[in-house]
Amino acid sequence: MPDLPFDLASLRAAYATGTTPVDVVEDVYRRIAAHADPGVFIHLLPKEQALAAARALPPFADAADMPLWGIPFAIKDNIDLAGVPTTAGCPAYAYTPEADAHCVARLRRAGAIAIGKTNLDQFATGLVGVRSPYPIPRNAIDPAIVPGGSSSGSAVAVAAGLVGFALGTDTAGSGRVPAALNNIVGLKPSLGMLSCGGVVPACRSLDTISIFALTVADAHAVLAAAAAFDPADAYSRPLPVRPLSPPPPAFRVGVPDPAGRRFFGDTVQAASFAASLTQLEAMGADIVELDFEPLYAVAELLYDGPWVAERYAAIEAMMRDRPEAVHPVTRQVIAKAENYTAVDAFRGVYRLMELKQRVAPALAAVDLLCVPSIPTFVTRADLEADPLGPNTRLGTYTNFVNLLDLCGIAVPVAPRSDGRPGGVTLLAAAGQDHAVAGLAAALHASAGVTCGATGHPAPAAPPATAGAGPDEFALAVVGAHMSGLPLNGDLTRLGGRFLRRTRTAPCYRLYALPGGPPHKPGLVRHDDGAAIELEVWALPERALGAFLRTVPAPLGIGTLTLEDGSPVKGFLCEAIGVREAADITVHGGWRSFLAAR
Repeated sequence: MPDLPFDLASLRAAYATGTTPVDVVEDVYRRIAAHADPGVFIHLLPKEQALAAARALPPFADAADMPLWGIPFAIKDNIDLAGVPTTAGCPAYAYTPEADAHCVARLRRAGAIAIGKTNLDQFATGLVGVRSPYPIPRNAIDPAIVPGGSSSGSAVAVAAGLVGFALGTDTAGSGRVPAALNNIVGLKPSLGMLSCGGVVPACRSLDTISIFALTVADAHAVLAAAAAFDPADAYSRPLPVRPLSPPPPAFRVGVPDPAGRRFFGDTVQAASFAASLTQLEAMGADIVELDFEPLYAVAELLYDGPWVAERYAAIEAMMRDRPEAVHPVTRQVIAKAENYTAVDAFRGVYRLMELKQRVAPALAAVDLLCVPSIPTFVTRADLEADPLGPNTRLGTYTNFVNLLDLCGIAVPVAPRSDGRPGGVTLLAAAGQDHAVAGLAAALHASAGVTCGATGHPAPAAPPATAGAGPDEFALAVVGAHMSGLPLNGDLTRLGGRFLRRTRTAPCYRLYALPGGPPHKPGLVRHDDGAAIELEVWALPERALGAFLRTVPAPLGIGTLTLEDGSPVKGFLCEAIGVREAADITVHGGWRSFLAAR
């Protein structure tokens, strides 16, 4: 039991062979005592209270509708847990909520067992994890390094193997930076996917709950259990959580161009990032170098623009009536809001919209972005010398993300040459959480790393989803809609996700149709045919009409037969459309034809 990994797969396997939630909770408290870090938890629930929750769970055999049955978890102390004080890292601010936060309530209904409330940079303002009146959590990998913030305690609790997962929040990177510094996964969902009901706001328009876990599959499973539209939260959005998607055969990854890569002299980190790009290329990525200066300009708006006034609005009474109760560095950061006016706020909005217009073409030209999770490491000694500069540097690749409405996931990669954790963050448009997580899972599995500080190896990537979900439509594509090709965005922008690569039954011929660009093929059923390569994608049923409007004659959607004999809806061409087209069946598929050209 002491060596049991606390990832979901290991816990479920243990439960299936007779381990009980009571056994696991007992082990949780043993681990917390052995870890002996008073900075991790602000409020640790009495063990008997957690044991009571474990005993109240239904039998394992009856828990099919409880996907997190018996999984211990921790909660950042700016998120409400009924009957337990919420401090947001400020004792003078504390209140005791009568109800769980919306997200916490869903997780507990899914069978997860709350263990306690974790430490944070006060009022979730900071990326270092040391702006707290409570003891500072030790980084799980190296105590000399800052634990990362603002979700410091949650990240350390997972990295040290004290709980199965933990909740943080993320406005400027608080769900990603601590993950990178502690060698774990940090999932920042699309804004509004997780309700912020019952969360102390930092910047209410940009806040999201985040998830720390040992594996990508775990983080995504927690997301699926927690996500739901909340009409009581004005910023909630009905964004479905789709199954993890395996990486498609080809995809475009935007990265900072060499001139725009900021590592602040850390050549080891620069080499680590370059190695990660090489790994992505080996997985099928086309690396596209982008000008990141407009993204850095967006990032500057968060703390050096009027958005800091949102932080002031969240604790206005404290700043006005009890400023001495606010951490000195936190007060210094938030007090800058007093210099802004309503006119400045609108000018900031105008500036953001201008920058969004500038970056839109670049973002549309790639499937996702890959950036270093952090540009360099920061030590506690660095913060003692300069409380603000190192914090700003840690936000280099995180501060622009929520302002641009991107989803993201920080994932460990191979250790740096000096032994410190390697890590990158994958980012994509809102609603593409499944796509970035699927690629992150494959990247994590290929890195050969251990989970956090536990010593347990990262598991293999989860198996690919067999088919389309109940609200999805499986669609076979044979040409320009395939991954990495010009019209693939017509699928991904509508929430399409890659399922698998396969071939038709040997009864089709493929033609290069006249016209273009983009150039397109036509697939026609034929007695003297061959097997043709294709990709199967899952498209949300609600998006099918919008997609069909993009399909021009002579193409249409019909029923294809795959090489295993199963039917699938997919692209076919009217016979009249290929009268003047070149027969390219000999190439076996459109991608091979393009390569031959």
